Amino acid sequence: MVQAYNFLASWQLFPEKSNYENGEVPKSGIYRIEAVESTKNLRIFHNRVMPDNTSLAADYVILADGAKNPPADKALGDALEVFIPDGINLDIRFYQADSIRLHIHHEILPNGYLQLIQKGFRDDGTPYTNQEIYHKQLSVLPYSASVSGAVIRPTKEGVIKHKALTAMEEQTNMQLEQIRKQIELLALQAHEIQKRKDLSLTIYQAKLSFKPQIGQTYYLYERNDGTHLLSLVAPKEWGTNGPFKQFLAAVQLLADHTWKEL
Repeated sequence: MVQAYNFLASWQLFPEKSNYENGEVPKSGIYRIEAVESTKNLRIFHNRVMPDNTSLAADYVILADGAKNPPADKALGDALEVFIPDGINLDIRFYQADSIRLHIHHEILPNGYLQLIQKGFRDDGTPYTNQEIYHKQLSVLPYSASVSGAVIRPTKEGVIKHKALTAMEEQTNMQLEQIRKQIELLALQAHEIQKRKDLSLTIYQAKLSFKPQIGQTYYLYERNDGTHLLSLVAPKEWGTNGPFKQFLAAVQLLADHTWKEL
C-alpha cells in the first residue's frame, strides 16, 4: 500500500478546470481517499454539490490487489478491480456481467493536482468520458500524505485554517462575480455611449434650419443625394411625396448635447 500514499488525502474539485460529457457540472465536490486501519483496503468518499444544491455522494471500500473482488454494495456492480501500478496512478474498474461499466483512472499530475478520468456508459448505452481536476485541501487527516512525511493529527489550528480557506474561496469567488457583472455593465454603457456619439455626428452633419431644443423629438431622414435632414415633421405628416429617400430614426437631444434614438 506504499504506492497509495500520494492519493491519501481530501481533494477539492476545480469545477472550472473539469470537463463533463455526461451530467451537469457540479458547483463543488470533495474526493477523499483514506487507508482503512489494519487492512490493505482503501476507503473512497465522493461528494458533489449540484447546481440545484442537491448533494450526490458515494462511499465504498476497495482492495488494491489487482484481482476482481465483490463489492460490499452490489449497486456498484458485480466486481471491483483495483490497480496501483506506481505512486502516481490508480485504476478502479467496476464490472457488470463481466463487462466494464465504469473505469476511473486517477493520476497525480506534475503540479500536484489529482486528475480523474471517468469512462462509462449513459442509460442509452452510448459511452462518455468525464474529466475532473482536484487540488488537496488543507490536511486534517490522521496520517501523512507521503511515505516520509510526519503524522498529521487534527488540530484546532488546522480546522480553523480549513474553515478560513473555505470562507476565503467563497468570498473571492463572490467578489470576482461582482466585478465580472460590473465589467459587463460598463461594456454595455460604453456601447450605448458610442451609439449616441455616432448618431450625434450624423445629426450635426445634417441640414438644420432651426435650433434644436433639449428634450424635443425630431426626425432624421436620408435625402436622395445621400445627405441627411433633421426635421420636426414626422414621416406620416409628409404624405407620399416627402423630400427624402428614407426615414432613419426618431431622435431626441439630451442635456449633454448628444442625441439618442427613440
